[in-house]
Amino acid sequence: MKQDDIEYALENTQVILAPERQIATFGTTSFEFHLISELMDRVDQVRVRTGRIDAERPQILSPEYFSRLLLEGFGEKAQQYVERLRERARQIAVLRYGFQFRKSAVAEETVSASLQSVIDRTRRAVESGADPRGAIIQGVDEAWEVCLLKFTVDMIERSAGNNLGDFQRRGLL
Repeated sequence: MKQDDIEYALENTQVILAPERQIATFGTTSFEFHLISELMDRVDQVRVRTGRIDAERPQILSPEYFSRLLLEGFGEKAQQYVERLRERARQIAVLRYGFQFRKSAVAEETVSASLQSVIDRTRRAVESGADPRGAIIQGVDEAWEVCLLKFTVDMIERSAGNNLGDFQRRGLL
């Protein structure tokens, strides 16, 4: 995968529905994801991948540890994205914690419908299930793991302020 492919995937990742919950400071957090992507070589063919991402409880870490971020179950394309994160580790170090992410129970199906109709149908299903852990992500089919990692990094950034505040209140920072 070329750098342009990764950039394209990052620029074309959109969170349609974010989980209501943030990453818990003192426990494991799971998110159920629905990653929807249009097949590039077929009209009105959409792939829906579903699964779960588990984020272990945050830990206070050095930038060096963050640069050795471990990803269990992710493929080569996702590893290339992590290489980019390693290059930016000093900028991200302000978070001072990290996670080992595991994706599990991934299933996929191809649906014959427009992208928007699949997104709408998935959104209704997730919202009617009233699961605060549900997320819908629109991404790029070939680089779907990069899109999923972008979602997880965005969740870290969204949760960081609360997590750091929790650490400070407990005197851990």
